[in-house]
Amino acid sequence: MTEEHEDVTAPSGKAGLFAGKRWRPGSSAGTPDPRADEPPHLPADPVPDPFPPPEPQPVKRFRRFRIAAWIALVLAAIVVGASILVTKGPPTEAELRERAGLFNKDRLRIGVKSDTPGIALQEKTGRRVFTGFDIQIAYMIAADLGFSPDKVDFLSIETEDRARMQAQDEQGRFVKVDLVVATFSMTPERRQDPAVGFSTPYLYTEQSVVTRPDYPGKITSLGQLEGRKVCTLGTSTSEIELERATRATVTARNLISDCVEGLKKKEFDAVTTDAALLAGFVAESGGRLRHHDIALEKTEMWAVNAGPNAALRTLVDLSLYRSYADPQDQRWEQAYRTYIGPLLAANPGVNVAQAEQPCALPPEVRRWPWERTLPVQECPTR
Repeated sequence: MTEEHEDVTAPSGKAGLFAGKRWRPGSSAGTPDPRADEPPHLPADPVPDPFPPPEPQPVKRFRRFRIAAWIALVLAAIVVGASILVTKGPPTEAELRERAGLFNKDRLRIGVKSDTPGIALQEKTGRRVFTGFDIQIAYMIAADLGFSPDKVDFLSIETEDRARMQAQDEQGRFVKVDLVVATFSMTPERRQDPAVGFSTPYLYTEQSVVTRPDYPGKITSLGQLEGRKVCTLGTSTSEIELERATRATVTARNLISDCVEGLKKKEFDAVTTDAALLAGFVAESGGRLRHHDIALEKTEMWAVNAGPNAALRTLVDLSLYRSYADPQDQRWEQAYRTYIGPLLAANPGVNVAQAEQPCALPPEVRRWPWERTLPVQECPTR
């Protein structure tokens, strides 16, 4: 029969050298197992697993929840900030376009003068072709409103119809226009008219007088016209100033060109209105007219009339502000150089029109932070 062996500890009664040693059965009683003094076998350091096991599901879920919570907080802040801007801030440019009724509008009607060289003149070609400083300003504003030149209709408008915004179409019928860009001067009285909605000014000029070259002496004030036959535009600021300053015989006409023709024919002794309006006639006269600078401190400030359409007026102001504040936008300067600049040589000693665009402040239009901002300057008090 096979004998089974197992390691046992030396009898507890044993003492001395072999006490506590492992006893190997089958060896002599006094001989200890030589393997008993060997150090125990330790396992090798574990090799890192290049593919660790996935994280426990509770940890992954917590991290996903934390990320989702941060995203939710950021989105909530954006929504709250946007709602504050929408409810309390000024309208955006797109909202103004909608309020102004421009989204579904195919063409833009603009009332302009048609008889003033250098400012607004309809060419005698059988077509409705207009040229001049006012025409270029109208094109500039129309472009910023989203209308290309071929989508703009210019209609001739007379002085007394500028506040009513009524112009004549090709058939001679009076129709409503969207804007009036027709040498319309801003006055406190006109601002009180609910039918008039002035933009910020786009040109500064002043009142002057034109006579034939044989007029005796130089005219330096309206008072010198007392007893003279003087023609001017009816319902204009020039007529008001003339009546205040002199007892001249005043004739009011709807077209300044009629006054100039009457002057050439010696029906009148003088014509008075804004210098920028008269300068073109003097330049074209070939020496048959003489321009006088009179001592009036009042500045004539031409502005666009948008009528009661407040949203449209704000968009016009935005266009003029961009033109004024953006150094890269040279449309106003180009219009001045092209149409008013050439008139200066024929009108020496007369302040025809200031060569700088009037100061324009940014209108109340909401712009997002990433949109380009233009410098804001203080406008001098006039």
